[in-house]
Amino acid sequence: MSALLMSATTLMQRPAGAGHLIFDCRYSLVDAGAGRRNYRHGHIPGAVYVDLEDDLSQISTPSQGRHPLPAPSTLRQRFGAWGIGAGAQVTVYDDCSGMIAARLWWMLRYMQFDDVTLLDGGWQAWVDAGGPTEHGENEHAPAVQFHGEPRRDRLVSIDAVEGARLLDARDPRRYAGIEEPIDPVAGHIPGARNHCWQDNLDANGCFLSAQTLKSRLAAALGAPPDGHTTHYCGSGVSACHNIFAQVLAGLPEPRLYCGSWSEWCRDKERQVMIGGNP
Repeated sequence: MSALLMSATTLMQRPAGAGHLIFDCRYSLVDAGAGRRNYRHGHIPGAVYVDLEDDLSQISTPSQGRHPLPAPSTLRQRFGAWGIGAGAQVTVYDDCSGMIAARLWWMLRYMQFDDVTLLDGGWQAWVDAGGPTEHGENEHAPAVQFHGEPRRDRLVSIDAVEGARLLDARDPRRYAGIEEPIDPVAGHIPGARNHCWQDNLDANGCFLSAQTLKSRLAAALGAPPDGHTTHYCGSGVSACHNIFAQVLAGLPEPRLYCGSWSEWCRDKERQVMIGGNP
């Protein structure tokens, strides 16, 4: 298995502790409290819960997307408070095949912490493999100093989006403007092509092979993705799943437009496109 992915059986042999930190990222976009409730009901032993809204985002302003990225100073403080520092190893998981957990994976790499793996298949893979569980809540590891600096070339602002090679990670119906259950405007950014994050997965919710991912991403984009490819989604979350897939495929690490569609469509001066991939 790739160094980016951790199998459930391997994770059973590497329990939390002694510098190995496990984070449970379960979250529901339709029920914000469901992730923490599910975590309290049962989670991987030693795992600490992190919340998409409270921990992996900052409070949104009217002009921003729904899940803005916290400032680097906030990320350094937060990661250090979680015990993430030199020599630590991190594993992240959720219950939606990495769609939420990939956001934390990306945030850590953005801040120059690369020793982070994603549990392939997530919570369901752990349960199916007969992994032990525990209830309640765990405390964060003792705080340490986190010194990472942002890799600013991996983050794209709204003003740098136009003209970029864009890949939209949302469901095809949202991309095409057929339906929009969350944001006030339907459609996609001009020039963007669509590769739904779920197309990175097999029937069991595990990642496809590197070669298959490479082929699918290239077909969706119309050319092999590279380091200048920019991924977005509704609010900079599922786009990280596509970024993970691109890196897993052995391709250069691309860029993220974190504001994504929820930021773009709030600006009435920005053009909106309707329809499927060209």
